[in-house]
Amino acid sequence: MKIAFQMDPIAPINIDADSTFRIAEEAQARGHSLFYYTPDHLAYVEGRVTARGCDLEVRRVKGDHFSLGEEYEADLSDFDVVWLRQDPPFDMHYITTTHLLQRVMPDTLVVNDPFWVRNFPEKLLVLDFPQLMPPTAIARDLATIRAFKERHGDVILKPLYGNGGAGVFHLAESDRNLSSLHELFTGFSREPLIVQKYLPEIKQGDKRVILVDGAPVGAINRVPAQGETRSNMHVGGRPEKIGLTDRDIEICETIGPILKEKGQVFVGIDVIGSYLTEINVTSPTGIQELERFDGINVAAMIWEAIEAKRA
Repeated sequence: MKIAFQMDPIAPINIDADSTFRIAEEAQARGHSLFYYTPDHLAYVEGRVTARGCDLEVRRVKGDHFSLGEEYEADLSDFDVVWLRQDPPFDMHYITTTHLLQRVMPDTLVVNDPFWVRNFPEKLLVLDFPQLMPPTAIARDLATIRAFKERHGDVILKPLYGNGGAGVFHLAESDRNLSSLHELFTGFSREPLIVQKYLPEIKQGDKRVILVDGAPVGAINRVPAQGETRSNMHVGGRPEKIGLTDRDIEICETIGPILKEKGQVFVGIDVIGSYLTEINVTSPTGIQELERFDGINVAAMIWEAIEAKRA
């Protein structure tokens, strides 16, 4: 098959951690041809959805992990599969790429389905499953956020469309910085904030469970660095081996069918204690860590699911 990757620049990626690299590596090993472009080079031109990019080869050699052919303009309808793999922020630039990629479907398979990526922001899709999530409020006005904090004491405050742990604050019951943080956030963004009851279980880690075509295949635990609330590996979180609990399975059995139905082939959910906190569909990570810990080749499972859809 002909595979296109819409992704962030490939040169600086960490080949031992990057999930897109592992997916591309597996595709190449299965005999598929690869094409690479960045979101800035996606376009709609007179009825065609095009991308200016290069043929790609990857290899697991640090400092020499890819080769690119000559740049050319490709019609994305000529590809069997297009991967939507750039990282958030989930802004209008990101959203516009989902609108354009939607136009090459269904003849070309876009993974994950861009219509539902657009309608399933990580911190909003979880609202469809209130029985699984911690007490949560999404608001912009200070009075609503303050009342929530008064009810729940310790809370986590973060931007609704952030990623990688950026802008996440733990406000203890005695903390007096809420007004200042609200002023800071609303001063540079028109977006609402999300505030959640603080879960002390975060000290034991934030579990990333990987689902392929709606089914759980394994998990890793991300433990915050000393003195940190955030477990994201971008900010020093440490990945650890961990298994799936009965509660994890219950959560996956609840959300899995809708993810499968809506074309979300590769999804990472975040679980703290017994609570589901996020459903990541934009550009989930964690498959290389899971493969190292448990020997589970998630990339192969993903391609088996895709190849079955294209058969």
